[in-house]
Amino acid sequence: MKRHRSPVVLLLLLVLLGMAGAVWAGPKEDVAATTAQWGTIFVDDNPDRILTLYAPEAVLWGTLSPTVRQGPAAIREYFVAAFKVLPGHRVSFGDQLIRVYGDTAINTGYYTFSYVKDGETKTIPARYSFVYVKSDRGWMIVDHHSSAMPPPLR
Repeated sequence: MKRHRSPVVLLLLLVLLGMAGAVWAGPKEDVAATTAQWGTIFVDDNPDRILTLYAPEAVLWGTLSPTVRQGPAAIREYFVAAFKVLPGHRVSFGDQLIRVYGDTAINTGYYTFSYVKDGETKTIPARYSFVYVKSDRGWMIVDHHSSAMPPPLR
């Protein structure tokens, strides 16, 4: 006797298998996803959209900034200026070291910014630290430090 599974049973199995992947994702994976989202939004050239990833009390010490920026207005001002001086900007992430301490997480690593100036692609290798705090909106950036990569020691 040949058994046939109903389409409903197969659909239920597929849904449960799909949910299992989401259940297995832990806080490190969530922080990595939020960092990747930052990179995607950064490319959009929209300071208001990237600002949604920062907590209201966040601080940013940006790669191009001689001063630390605190709060939404100052962080927005930084991105408006940065997007203007980096036309066609992109970012690619290298290795990331993510540590989670309860509702706080730190992601340290490096990324490379690229942009086009006078028809030529330029790059800025940089290192970063994102500090996240988990809220009802997910992992929010509360501290972001980025600085150009120094030349190797000789």
